[in-house]
Amino acid sequence: MSESLRLNAAVLPPATVALPGSKSISNRTLLLAALADNSCDIVSLLHSDDTERMLEALAQLGVRIGPQAEGRLRVHGCGGRFPHSTADLFLGNAGTAFRPLTAVLAILGGDYRLHGVPRMHERPIGDLVDALRQAGAQIDYEANEGYPPLRIGARSTDGSRDISVNGNVSSQFLTALLMALPLTGEAHTIHVVGELISKPYIDITLKLMARFGVEIRHDDYRSFHIPAGCRYHAPAVLHVEGDASSASYFLAAGLLSGSPVRVTGIGRHSIQGDVAFARELERIGATVVWDEDFIEVSRAPGQAVQPFDLDANHIPDAAMTLAVVALVSGAPCRLRNIASWRVKETDRIAAMAAELRKLGAEVEETPDSIRIVPPAVLKAEAAIDTYDDHRMAMCFSLVSLMGVPVIIRDPQCVNKTFPDYFKVWAEITRPA
Repeated sequence: MSESLRLNAAVLPPATVALPGSKSISNRTLLLAALADNSCDIVSLLHSDDTERMLEALAQLGVRIGPQAEGRLRVHGCGGRFPHSTADLFLGNAGTAFRPLTAVLAILGGDYRLHGVPRMHERPIGDLVDALRQAGAQIDYEANEGYPPLRIGARSTDGSRDISVNGNVSSQFLTALLMALPLTGEAHTIHVVGELISKPYIDITLKLMARFGVEIRHDDYRSFHIPAGCRYHAPAVLHVEGDASSASYFLAAGLLSGSPVRVTGIGRHSIQGDVAFARELERIGATVVWDEDFIEVSRAPGQAVQPFDLDANHIPDAAMTLAVVALVSGAPCRLRNIASWRVKETDRIAAMAAELRKLGAEVEETPDSIRIVPPAVLKAEAAIDTYDDHRMAMCFSLVSLMGVPVIIRDPQCVNKTFPDYFKVWAEITRPA
């Protein structure tokens, strides 16, 4: 793909999109399957940069993976302990690989080095490291305190069974602890300090762990109780849901265009919290149809897109899409409680503000919110920087449905979660 991609002003006829597998479910499932005491066939696994980093790391750790046939990948579990106790793991910018692997390797102990791209070395991990040290883990920072790269050594057996972790930076820290501590075989309690953000992502973790035989009890997300004697046992076959965060771009396209757009692979019983994005669209003018294996969004003739003021803590990734939808709302819009945007693949609040301004919007940002005043007329041919962030590229593709062409720089960054995104976009849209 070229270094930039020009999207002409487009219209969208009725369309159906088969979603790629969920990144969050794919990488959690790969790690849990690797730690199980049996084999598991994973169906509809996401094929992307993030899952490739996890697969490469598991292979380096001695996990046997394969064969792959008819959309299934077999993972041969290693009974809760990796065959290789020494490894140098490069994990790119894959937070869903880096954080859980840090916890699992620190709890198992060994001689491991974990590192990634420069942006990963700017993403904080100190809260997770502090919690793991309480459990007896030996973890050292190779460069800046509180950030990767990390060096992991042998774990002490006299660590605490009561662990505290901050909940207001990333839910991935708690997810990592929940997945790792059962490997000790001992009972643990994890106490969440402060507000736990992105609770729906914790629900994904808990539901997947239950499918692998480990049930975790919690007290309204304030403390989590891991019983003694846990072991992971995989289902024979596990189907990965379509990615609900990736669905947000197509569902928003249905709102913007008015045409019915259906996404398949998720439905009313999805375990992913980002399906709530469709309910937010409904509040601002969309017509939404829910089924077991699809969600469909359209907009009735004459129905305007309404402005919004939303606490987006429950859908932080999908809420990025709403920041672009705000451009057609005709009035100021605000997204609140999104401090986690600051520590994602880029500082998403700053990046979103900068790129929306290129389109003529007035934007105010705070440490944990963004307010967008849409312009009377969008600026055409805006060149959108994507900051090596897949969601920035996919969000701003929606501008082409607003009557103006837009240029997306570094479009290949979508390889992180949806390598075929722009191919699919081209297939479902038509020149205006």
